[in-house]
Amino acid sequence: MKSANASRKTRAVRLLWLAEMLALVLAVMFAAWIRFHNDPESHFVFSQQAPLRAVLVALFITGAMAAFGMYQVHVRHNRLDFLLRATLSFAFGGVALVVLYYLIPPTYIGRGVLAMSLAMGLAGVILVRVISVRVIRADSLRQRILVFGAGKNAELINSRMRRQSDRRSFVVVGFVPVPGQAVLVSKDLLEMPESGLHELAERLQIDELVIAPDERRGGLPMEDMLTCVQRGISVIDISTFFEREAGMVQLNVVDPSWLVFSGGFDYSTPRRLSKRFFDLIAASILLLMAWPVMLIVALAVRLESEGPILYSQTRVGQRGQNFTLTKFRSMRVDAEKDGVARWASKDDDRSTRVGKFIRLTRLDELPQLFAVLRGDMSFVGPRPERPHFVNLLSDEIRYYGVRHCVKPGLTGWAQLRYPYGASVQDAEEKLKFDLFYVKNHGLVFDLMILLQTVEVVMFGRGAR
Repeated sequence: MKSANASRKTRAVRLLWLAEMLALVLAVMFAAWIRFHNDPESHFVFSQQAPLRAVLVALFITGAMAAFGMYQVHVRHNRLDFLLRATLSFAFGGVALVVLYYLIPPTYIGRGVLAMSLAMGLAGVILVRVISVRVIRADSLRQRILVFGAGKNAELINSRMRRQSDRRSFVVVGFVPVPGQAVLVSKDLLEMPESGLHELAERLQIDELVIAPDERRGGLPMEDMLTCVQRGISVIDISTFFEREAGMVQLNVVDPSWLVFSGGFDYSTPRRLSKRFFDLIAASILLLMAWPVMLIVALAVRLESEGPILYSQTRVGQRGQNFTLTKFRSMRVDAEKDGVARWASKDDDRSTRVGKFIRLTRLDELPQLFAVLRGDMSFVGPRPERPHFVNLLSDEIRYYGVRHCVKPGLTGWAQLRYPYGASVQDAEEKLKFDLFYVKNHGLVFDLMILLQTVEVVMFGRGAR
């Protein structure tokens, strides 16, 4: 049942992508008709390969949109943010198409057709998004949720998922207090069953029952829950609910048994091989593209200040094994002259002028591509920490060591969802997303994270 509910969001994103692909294809067709409506012969020649050319335009533009985070399942953008991302997506997609036309001339559709296609395609995508938002906001299309519990765990749904964007796929109908347990949820949200939980769920037309008591030792209404399942009502616990709806593992409601029995953690041979193949291909392509930039960065570091161009640190990798991580030096040589490890802070005065720029743009991390090729790191995974911080955080944060069951990554799910962490509290918040990744990682998920990392670099989110 969990996988069926989780796939509902994925299907919605796929439908949105297909609708926008169709809008872009139609934009190309209409642009060609406008361009050649007085020249039937040229229009006939163009139309011979028009479907393929239109699909190429749609794929390049939607690929750029994915790179700018416009197909993220768990993130909603405001209007200005959406317009900025859409405009940049079409600009970068248009540039990529020009490169394609230069490399493969038969795919060329003409400057006039391309310009009109991009303009009408942008309008079409905006129209599709406006319609989809209105459809998604309709309560009749959202899943109706009843929460069994009204204490601390249940209140997390209100405190951590209170925004409309957090609840775009569900509506909370009410909370059922558990006898003998504290009630923290507002009284106007409470629902009192008169003759059984299953009858209340049917009367309220509930689609899903979320089990969220503060204490389970008193027992759960298993008979009622079984009746709900038999009548087509999904029953899940609050940990699974947060994992599915928020893309995180909520640490304060998770117990070891849930981590063991909830599925995920795919470390089969096919998965290891596919991940390694993905790492080699992605790292090699990026190195081929980035080596001129790396030479310029190296020269800038050397010219600005005395000291080594590269800076090496010991980091903790898969299964707790240490490895050497190398970056372009972005701080003064005496940044840690007292030997005490420190997190980088906002506007850190230890950074050089070049260092501030390369940290903001993530150029300082390009030498880590060699660690990916060596196999010490993966392209996608939890960011590696220094042994000092790992020891500190393992003592302070439950399940922190679980993140080391995969190779650390150059980028990761936590980097997309949470800004740079410089405290134990920040590390705990990022761990929620790291645990989600190690439980749900896969080739498609890695590719999605890789594309959306472009957005992080472009907008400078999370860099210090």
